[in-house]
Amino acid sequence: MQILAQILFSIALIVGISFFVRNIRLMIRNVKLGKSIDRTDRAAERWSKTIKIALGQSKMVRKPVAGILHVIVYLGFIIINIEVLEIIIDGIFGTHRVLSFLGGFYNFLIGSFEILAVLVLIGVVIFWIRRNVLHIYRFLNKELKGWPKNDANYILYFEMVLMSLFLIMNAADLQLQLNGHTHYAHSSAIVGAFPVSQFLLPIFESISDATLVIIERAAWWLHILGILFFLNYLYYSKHLHILLAFPNVYFSKLKPKGELDNLEAVKKEVALMMDPNADPFAAPAENEEEPEKFGASDVFDLNQVQLLNAYTCTECGRCTAECPANQTGKKLSPRKIMMDTRDRLEEVGGIITKKGKFEDDGKQLLDNYIQQEELWACTSCNACVEACPIGIDPLSIIIDMRRYLVMEQSAVPNELAVSLGNIENNGAPWPYNQMDRLNWAEENK
Repeated sequence: MQILAQILFSIALIVGISFFVRNIRLMIRNVKLGKSIDRTDRAAERWSKTIKIALGQSKMVRKPVAGILHVIVYLGFIIINIEVLEIIIDGIFGTHRVLSFLGGFYNFLIGSFEILAVLVLIGVVIFWIRRNVLHIYRFLNKELKGWPKNDANYILYFEMVLMSLFLIMNAADLQLQLNGHTHYAHSSAIVGAFPVSQFLLPIFESISDATLVIIERAAWWLHILGILFFLNYLYYSKHLHILLAFPNVYFSKLKPKGELDNLEAVKKEVALMMDPNADPFAAPAENEEEPEKFGASDVFDLNQVQLLNAYTCTECGRCTAECPANQTGKKLSPRKIMMDTRDRLEEVGGIITKKGKFEDDGKQLLDNYIQQEELWACTSCNACVEACPIGIDPLSIIIDMRRYLVMEQSAVPNELAVSLGNIENNGAPWPYNQMDRLNWAEENK
């Protein structure tokens, strides 16, 4: 029976990890659909930023209640799952608490895990109340209706169950050790410290060893299978940021937030116009590449960091809550920009997976997902970028899509069209000839 359990565990482990690796490869493939961008400069600064923001969560705690709770839940959940290493070894080799040779340090670890499990449970319950009872504005936007809201709640329920299973498993294990059951007894009296689960012992004291084994094994199996399921659920959830926050922060923009990148295609055209030896009427060379598209209308036109941003978005809504356009009732929501980009990227990836290559589906990110009204509502203030706790840049996507509208389609609001026309004709946004600009000074002498 023990051999069969070890075989089944090994199969579950292999299947779970294999499916996870498959999903990560799909995500990497999808991200690589974007344009290559070099973000490997200033490595020391990037590592420092990653440690401070992704690991230290310095931007999360700017909102103290949510930030501190997130730190507790995140670190607690990660640290508790260090025990997964022991569970894997025990599952493969049929041992019981194989790391108990660590002695007092092992007892300290198990005790710490239990305390963290309770803190995680408390934090998750408070998060559920904030999302479902308190009606906090940033959780009520229409882009969070349906699946996004359910996804957030599913994860909270899942963490509640996993932490509960962990404590039940430990309580049953402790009782079996106290009873001296063959598989659970060790040379020392008790292996592990159980500051929380020991309070469950009154429930288990009158239960037979055979039933206790069933309870402990059921909790053990459900706990590890739950972790494997959670690992694979991440790909379909906003909680993928648990893995991606670190590379996302590392590859985030280091330049001043107000500094926009110049399009290489535009720089090339300007350089050609400024070259006194260039013939503006010369036909392009036969081997000359087709001129690059200006701006972005679909995910293929965005760069790989922007697509990584889309997968990393936590849907927390801090960006939208800080957006002045959104606060004044405009249609723009930076969070929706990121969610729409991810949804379109997944749609494109699904076509590639199914057909082996992308075939035009008659859709694009612009208009089918993100409306022009949303793009032109943006004030380019960078509030969303500053607010994001993990370095996501919705503004860069907005700017690239507006560039496409202006430079490829000449589709701009009338007010902007007038200003652009004045810049072209008068060298300034105002409707005055350059020769007449100082007339006001002459008139007021």
